[in-house]
Amino acid sequence: MSIIKKLLAGSMIAGAMAFTLPTASNALDADHKDEWSKINILFVPWSQSSNAFFEAVVNGAKDAAAQQGVNIDVQFGEEDQKHQLGILETGIANKVSGIAVNIADDNAYVKMLCDAVNSGIPVVTFNIDDSRHGAPGSTCRGAFMGQNFINAGYVLGKRVIAEGHLKKGDVVFTPVEAPQATYAVERHAGVEKALAEIGATTEILGTGNDHAQALNLMTQYLLGHPKTAAVIGLGQTPTSQAVQAIKDSGLKIPAGGFDVSKEILDNIADGSLIATVDQQPYSQGFFAVTQLALQLKYGLYPSEMDTGGTGLIDKSNYKFAAKWAGPVR
Repeated sequence: MSIIKKLLAGSMIAGAMAFTLPTASNALDADHKDEWSKINILFVPWSQSSNAFFEAVVNGAKDAAAQQGVNIDVQFGEEDQKHQLGILETGIANKVSGIAVNIADDNAYVKMLCDAVNSGIPVVTFNIDDSRHGAPGSTCRGAFMGQNFINAGYVLGKRVIAEGHLKKGDVVFTPVEAPQATYAVERHAGVEKALAEIGATTEILGTGNDHAQALNLMTQYLLGHPKTAAVIGLGQTPTSQAVQAIKDSGLKIPAGGFDVSKEILDNIADGSLIATVDQQPYSQGFFAVTQLALQLKYGLYPSEMDTGGTGLIDKSNYKFAAKWAGPVR
């Protein structure tokens, strides 16, 4: 077990002991091994299974399940609301122990997930939450493991304004995979707030998750809008293609964005990308499953977690991320 996992395990065991019971927590875990092996958690990312961003999310979820001694069933929604609802409906009918899900629409999942909670199946959200964040009328989830996208977007917007020397009247291009998804709306709101403070505006374009398609669409946009002042990608796909699209369109403008990939870190390393927001996808998967397991095992109500906070990855600290995302050329 890694040092990080040992530390996490220690804090979880301490929390469980404080809530309950005997001091010999390891013995207690062993005594309940068979019982906890019957816990089945349904883990449902909204995204396409081919989306590289969710590899870290799923790895975190699987590591947490192994550490907690519970079972996990990972099924992707494939960015198809009907398909995702079908997965959830089947899981609830099969009486899964708990559900971890990310939600791209505020209203589509309310009845189903509230019915699940009311029937005794705890629900947590990860990566994307209902924008009402657990308020009355929302999805009844117990907690959210993910980033405050509005705050993060605002911090990123301020950074690009400062380093890109943006000014009143500038138009910033904000491409994103799915413009109507909650994450896109909230990230854009944060960026837009920062830009509004100086009298600048944005234009959004949907790119999808395919990198080649995104590059083509973004390049065509920039060719048609040569007075664009900057590019701020609102997701991993457009951020990873922003620098190349700027080059292909013959422009010399600043860029920043969200999420981490090898291309993004390469661009930060060579100075062609100002900064990116790291929402810590591994933590989102790990703690979503951990919180459910602790609730199901010990009765501990799940806790909210703002993964990544408002921290940015830039040239001063990218090497820490590059160590895990792959070597930077």
